[in-house]
Amino acid sequence: MASSFLQAAKMQFTYYKSLGDKTINQLSDADLFVKPANDCTNSIAIIIQHLVGNMQSRFTNFLTEDGEKTWRKRDEEFDVKIATKSELLDNWEKGWKTLFDTLETLQETDLEKVVFIRNQGHTVTEAIARQLCHYGYHVGQIVFIGTMIKGKDWQSLSIPKGNSMAYNEAHFAKPKTVEHFTKN
Repeated sequence: MASSFLQAAKMQFTYYKSLGDKTINQLSDADLFVKPANDCTNSIAIIIQHLVGNMQSRFTNFLTEDGEKTWRKRDEEFDVKIATKSELLDNWEKGWKTLFDTLETLQETDLEKVVFIRNQGHTVTEAIARQLCHYGYHVGQIVFIGTMIKGKDWQSLSIPKGNSMAYNEAHFAKPKTVEHFTKN
């Protein structure tokens, strides 16, 4: 079960990253900096800055240091610092690399160890689950803002509206399979 958790977590993080990647790929440089409700919301660029800061803080020296690093400037993550899509993508990749590199080092025996986030103890399993939820929340925001910006030109990331029946018919016409987790 434990190793299945690590494999499932890697698979879910990979899925969230792919949703972000597919959204970013549909958008122009300017689109990434649009604030849908002016100062009341964040742009995709700001959400990415925040995710990257969180990933680097939480997953650097994951087993040995508090996940809220003293060098992290969380409040500054909500100010636009990045000016181009290229720079944003570089940072996006660095954040995910930090996370995936750390996950690759974890063993089943690490899952019940206690790590700290803001001085609050979590088992490794709890800490990973916390970040899965956090990143899913923010990637959902990225996708939602992307759909708002693209409007009718949005390319669906799942089953397009009105195609559920055809999708299900095609999948139920195939024999049942069990998909096993694969290593990233």
